[in-house]
Amino acid sequence: MPMDDPGVLTWHSFLTSWRLEPGWLVVGLLLAAGYCVLWFRGRSTVRAWRMVSFVLGCAALWVCIASGIGAYAMDVFWMHMILHLLLIMVVPILLVLGHPITVVLEALPAGRQARARRFLTSRPIGIFTLPTTGLAVYTLVIVATHLTGFMDQMVLRPWLMTGEQVLYVAAGYLFFLPLIGEEPLRSDPGYLLRLVLFLIGMLPDTVVGIVLLQTDRDPFPMMMSHHPSWAPDPLTDIHTAGGLMWAGGDGLMMFAAVGLMITVVASPSKRDRMAGSWLDGVRRTVIAAEVGADPARQLDPDSDEAYEAYNRMLQRLSSDDTPKSPRN
Repeated sequence: MPMDDPGVLTWHSFLTSWRLEPGWLVVGLLLAAGYCVLWFRGRSTVRAWRMVSFVLGCAALWVCIASGIGAYAMDVFWMHMILHLLLIMVVPILLVLGHPITVVLEALPAGRQARARRFLTSRPIGIFTLPTTGLAVYTLVIVATHLTGFMDQMVLRPWLMTGEQVLYVAAGYLFFLPLIGEEPLRSDPGYLLRLVLFLIGMLPDTVVGIVLLQTDRDPFPMMMSHHPSWAPDPLTDIHTAGGLMWAGGDGLMMFAAVGLMITVVASPSKRDRMAGSWLDGVRRTVIAAEVGADPARQLDPDSDEAYEAYNRMLQRLSSDDTPKSPRN
């Protein structure tokens, strides 16, 4: 992490405080180039706009760190918070939308594709990519890096900031992968559950934001002692960062949830999977019982047989609800 002072924060200094950051530049270029090569080699079924999304994610990763955002991240805490939100939410969303797992899979030879698919649907990978696993990791990272002495440790060990940046992108990717990704993984939650998890994902942002917004003491004394003279006082800086975490984190999470909902409404196949396989299984069982079929039988719930069973069930319920005339 460069320790050069970029000077007083102004719009001019913010827009001109660029650094090369060769390590991150190489990582971004390798990821983007590798993705594009595999996309063309495998004649991927992944749409071109998803390729653009992944490349933008790689570019955004470097821009966040090399621009004025990264330059001022250790000078003012609220700028550090902006960097956090971009790395754990914006960059991972762009990367996940690129469907990189599918691109890599389709570029493999046919024989290796089968083995790769078995690996992706294995139990260990399935547990690792569960929505609850992603939510737990996301929550742990948000809380552990904001409500502990981690920020002070970064002052003593500058390499921790690079580790933090990698951790944020990885945690965000793991969280958003099963929620907005359509990758060939073992876990494939229904869209209703995905929306619920988006709402739950707002909790760590809200809690951490409120704690920082309402604190009356400096939780990062060592970090704040290195603030330049032009920076706001520590409490003002921390309160501003808390407000950004609360409003910005929840806003970005809601934006992603609304985007998912729009794709569900626009896609008939996704609407059919809104409630997930569990509720669909319940519906199939009820219909099978109504027609006297084996529940294990793959009965099409949209078939004529299913519709007739549904109408009979409605007629029976209607007759049960009809009030009986009193006897004389």
